[in-house]
Amino acid sequence: MELKISGKKQGRLKKSMPLYALLLPSALLLFCFSYLPLFGLVMAFKDYSPAMGIVNSPWVGFKHFIQFFHSYQFLTTLKNTLVISLYSIVIGFPLAIALAIMCNQLKNGLFKKTFQVVTYLPHFISTMVMCGLILIFLSPSHGLFANIARALGFTFPNVMAEPSAFKHVYVWSDVWQHLGWDSIIYLAALSGIDPTYYEAATIDGASTMQKIGHIDIPLILPTAMILLIMRAGSVLGVGFEKVYLLQNVQNIMSSEIISTYVYKLGLQGSQYSLSTAVGLFNTVANVLVLLLVNFISKKTTETSLL
Repeated sequence: MELKISGKKQGRLKKSMPLYALLLPSALLLFCFSYLPLFGLVMAFKDYSPAMGIVNSPWVGFKHFIQFFHSYQFLTTLKNTLVISLYSIVIGFPLAIALAIMCNQLKNGLFKKTFQVVTYLPHFISTMVMCGLILIFLSPSHGLFANIARALGFTFPNVMAEPSAFKHVYVWSDVWQHLGWDSIIYLAALSGIDPTYYEAATIDGASTMQKIGHIDIPLILPTAMILLIMRAGSVLGVGFEKVYLLQNVQNIMSSEIISTYVYKLGLQGSQYSLSTAVGLFNTVANVLVLLLVNFISKKTTETSLL
């Protein structure tokens, strides 16, 4: 009996060999670029010197973590990262759901497809091009809004030089760029709702808003919670590229986040151990937030990743 079972397993393994061969390059890339670099995290606990190497550099324990926690940049970078990230979630998360529900209510097929394409297209604009457009539009001398304000007899302020305006520029431009794309998964969830629910609601005399409130929103809530948990897991992982490209001397007190600080410490300041410690703190904090939000969601809505 055992020989028969092992023979079946061998036959199944032999049959699946072409699939394993296709998977091998991806597995190797994942191992080389995702798992091998984890060895470099040891630098966070050492005074790393390129001449001595990671292995021979002296251990210093939590020295670099303590140095970061006591630095003047700790509270500034943490606050800026949290403000931008939470602001993005508070604005972008419900708007994506609202856009999906609105698209789902459109009856004209051609208009619906055109509307979807128009809202999806900004997502494919590269970060560098997007930042260039933002700087051109908001230029106080030759920008689009400056010319409109000048035509109306007003003076357009230098928005990018205002620290308090940075988070608004970042978040709302991000919402405009990714709102349509973020709504796709909600549209997919809405399209999977059984039409008999709507038919029964119509027979009972329910209005469109009542159908949205009692059918659409409750049935896409599990999907929304999963996406919220995933976004909460990167609450300290605000994108580096866009912030760095929009950053300048005037707004740096509001635009310096953890990822840009790590870049400046490691690549510009050559403080490899300190930058690794800051990056590791960022990762651990994200994991803890993810687990916390997942636990709360599981207890309140019975929806979780684990």
